[in-house]
Amino acid sequence: MFPPKQCTFWCLVLMSFTLTTAELFTAISEVEPLLETHKRIIDDLDDYIHKEEERLNILKRHLNIYKREHQIAMEDIPNYLGNPINAFTLIKRLTSDLDHIERSIEIGTEYIKNLTVNHADVKYPTLEDLAGAAQALTRLQETYHLDVEELAEGRLNGVMYSTSMSAGDCYELGKALYNEKDYTNALAWMTVALRKYREEKQPYMFKEIDIMEYIGFSHYLMGDVKTALEWTKKMLAIDPKHVRARGNVPHYNKIIAENEEKLRKRRRGETGEDAEEEYVKPKEKLSAYAKERKVYEKLCRGEMDIPQEIAKTLTCRYLTENHPFQKLAPVKMEYMYRNPDIIMFYEVLSDEEIEYIKNMARPRFRRATVHDPKTGELVPAHYRISKSAWLKDEESALVARVSRRSARLAALSVASAEELQVVNYGIGGHYEPHFDFARKQESAFEKFNGNRIATVLFYMSDVAQGGATVFTELGLSVFPVRGAAVFWLNLHPSGEGDLATRHAACPVLRGSKWVCNKWIHQGGQEFIKPCNLEYQTEGMRRKIPKPVPKSSR
Repeated sequence: MFPPKQCTFWCLVLMSFTLTTAELFTAISEVEPLLETHKRIIDDLDDYIHKEEERLNILKRHLNIYKREHQIAMEDIPNYLGNPINAFTLIKRLTSDLDHIERSIEIGTEYIKNLTVNHADVKYPTLEDLAGAAQALTRLQETYHLDVEELAEGRLNGVMYSTSMSAGDCYELGKALYNEKDYTNALAWMTVALRKYREEKQPYMFKEIDIMEYIGFSHYLMGDVKTALEWTKKMLAIDPKHVRARGNVPHYNKIIAENEEKLRKRRRGETGEDAEEEYVKPKEKLSAYAKERKVYEKLCRGEMDIPQEIAKTLTCRYLTENHPFQKLAPVKMEYMYRNPDIIMFYEVLSDEEIEYIKNMARPRFRRATVHDPKTGELVPAHYRISKSAWLKDEESALVARVSRRSARLAALSVASAEELQVVNYGIGGHYEPHFDFARKQESAFEKFNGNRIATVLFYMSDVAQGGATVFTELGLSVFPVRGAAVFWLNLHPSGEGDLATRHAACPVLRGSKWVCNKWIHQGGQEFIKPCNLEYQTEGMRRKIPKPVPKSSR
């Protein structure tokens, strides 16, 4: 129980978290203002510690971490926040660590309350942001086959990018994942937290036994009751009076005894089941989703190449057709794939245009939404972690210019195109495999003039690691190049959807990914892009050569 004053303070802190907008984790640009909050907390705590030096040793340790990380961050903000470990620990310092700070204060609660809560001009992350950042780290870990021990030491793919995570960092990450019912990853991070706790020998608001309890429960919830019992007995060796541990031991023993009895009956043939059935499981067939997921992750890691028969047809040239202007200012273009054609255009957005579009979009950012296939309404989705804004041509001559440029690159009319969408991907930001066009059973584009015939995707940043656009049916990975644009047609000439254009945005491992895109619809293309004599159905599958692993070349 908190003393009355501390309880009042903590309620106010929670209110400040609740009243602020969540989902900061969904866009790196939204995390950047947290550094101002970070700096404000530093200043406030510095002043408080000056007055209460003798009894604030724990606060001093927090402050040193805040200062060190803030100094590193201010040297190169995009690079610092582009590291998912740094982004997670920043959010953690401004959520759970503030809880620990408040709990360490026994006197002067009103003073720290006034300093910490009454900053209406800065942003505070929420516990939802902490959970989102934790899930992002595990998404990166699974997609890019990152080792938890390496991540905890600040290394991404063997390269040291940040300071090591503390036992407290790993504990909070494991707790957030446990609360999200991701017990496998919670167990991995709690195991690291336990090792670091024993090595650091630092005071925390949690104890060794708390970490062990999470480890034990994770094993139990994953079905490993024997290991859960072992960890529970270790807990009792430390604290023989631990209430939950004492209650769990007979419960676990009962489950183990029941399982052993079932096994004995099976071996005696009393159940009519094969005695070895428990140990020999038939190999499960991968679902279509699981198969695509494996391909997606390999493409994200850059482990697959397009086949030689496609690669030998790819060329580079200057685009001089489609519009008289392009004879005066030809565009560098490269075929990334043929049939369907995936084309990269280079140097089609200037640095000045990129910064203008970013600045125009930032105040309008909302969490990215997707069309609900049943209602056609825009709804947030867990499989797309980013924030987006929509810019109209009539609002800015520059936005209108980008739309005209999209028309020239695509050789299509933008009369029925959607507004320019600007997207900034968050911590581990991604978009799982999808089609840009609406399927026959969907009603997403009824208010538009026809389906999405083409996509022009502009890259507004380089990405240090990850963030590729991958085509799972083609085995193609396209990595972001600042100022470039990738283009493809979503529909067959018949107007039916081309299933070969299924694509995804890989998680951003390090860096900040900015894109803007123009979706062009069928309306107005009747004479520009007429149907041909062959009718292609949506279900028609192209004969696409299989991609090959890089090692086989």
